[in-house]
Amino acid sequence: MAQDWSPDSWKNKPVIQVPQYPDTKKQEAVEAQLKTFPPLVFAGEARQLKEKLADVAHGKAFLLQGGDCAESFAEHGADNIRDFFRVFLQMAAVLTFAGGVPIVKVGRIAGQFAKPRSADMETIDGVELPSYRGDIINGMEFTEEARIPDPERLLKAYRQSAATLNLLRAFAKGGYADLEHVHQWTLGYLKDSPVLDKYQELADRITETLGFMRAIGITPDNTRQLRATSFYTSHEALLLGYESAFARVDSISGDYYGTSGHFLWIGDRTRHIDQAHVEFLRGIKNPIGIKCGPTSDPDDLLRLIDKLSPDNEAGRMTLIARFGAGNMEKHLPALIRAIEREGKTVVWSCDPMHGNTISTGAGYKTRPFDNIAAEVEEFFDIHAAEGTHAGGIHLEMTGKDVTECIGGSTHHLKETDLSDRYHTHCDPRLNASQSLDLAFRVADLLKQKMKGDKRGGLEMLATGSM
Repeated sequence: MAQDWSPDSWKNKPVIQVPQYPDTKKQEAVEAQLKTFPPLVFAGEARQLKEKLADVAHGKAFLLQGGDCAESFAEHGADNIRDFFRVFLQMAAVLTFAGGVPIVKVGRIAGQFAKPRSADMETIDGVELPSYRGDIINGMEFTEEARIPDPERLLKAYRQSAATLNLLRAFAKGGYADLEHVHQWTLGYLKDSPVLDKYQELADRITETLGFMRAIGITPDNTRQLRATSFYTSHEALLLGYESAFARVDSISGDYYGTSGHFLWIGDRTRHIDQAHVEFLRGIKNPIGIKCGPTSDPDDLLRLIDKLSPDNEAGRMTLIARFGAGNMEKHLPALIRAIEREGKTVVWSCDPMHGNTISTGAGYKTRPFDNIAAEVEEFFDIHAAEGTHAGGIHLEMTGKDVTECIGGSTHHLKETDLSDRYHTHCDPRLNASQSLDLAFRVADLLKQKMKGDKRGGLEMLATGSM
């Protein structure tokens, strides 16, 4: 355990981006109740993920992390979870087979309920109310009653996370992820799209490869990796009362793990070295992440890494770069060089969403697909120039047929289309078509990155790396 650390030691530090509950006794009672609940994930699973992320850090695998901007209570349901998982499997298949590299699959799901806000208050038509901070805290409806932080929402978030995890585990291990179903993962609304044609062509190649493997005796019946997959969950560790309730001692190692999710990160607003969020994360052994933006200073980042990953353990630390298209060249090389100079072992991942948010004349927040793709390409180019590993992507995405991000090669969504199906509770997400489109583009970048590596899609399948 970290020196002078406990699950509640963060309470002795300045804290931001957390709600002020009007009834503190009720808040304390709910948090005490949460401490008695079973963990959502297990320490052994978090260790497995850390091992896989160590491979990413060394350039032997690639991280695919994505999911909702903020999960909502209203949209929770088996169909939505299934559709998200289907798109994720499709993206992983594209990246593995076309990119020739094992994929570490981590969802922003089963806990991604809280969101940081730029202001404590929101004003609409002259009425000022507390900002919406995610369904785990208050309601999205612009009413005084809905915007009051309610600790009972913590219990609902836990129950929905548990139900989501239960279904995801069933999908991942119960046969749904069987590669022989690769043609069945396609969502119905993608028909007649160019990206679907590309996917069907790749799925045909996978089926052909599986036929060859079956002929030589390698089948899903005798090779578990062909019929199941490993899938992990992640979220921003924002609501510290909730997170500390799930800081549990692992019976094997004696270390504390955050059991609300396998992978936790702190954002651009909460990565202050002497404040509460960093204090909490330094004491748990999960793989963790830090969002890095234009305000990230190389020396400050090194101090953060020293505090959060003092043993420099491979797989412990992921740096999630979020700069915006056209801005990476100004900032990212200096951060990479500082990390390399000090010999830090990290995963570099690209969040091309948050730096590319714009507002339209009609008042919608959106993200141009071309800017998202351009930032990913810049990320790969810079790492190639620096001789380091472009290790992953971190996306806000959904399996639903939403119209929240403009562009993409499939339906060419325009600003005038945003009002059709703009369903997000917070920030705009890539829909399934745009997500798959981006996966193919990243696969092309991976091909260039891995061209010196002779391992291709066939060997990835044979070794169960999908």
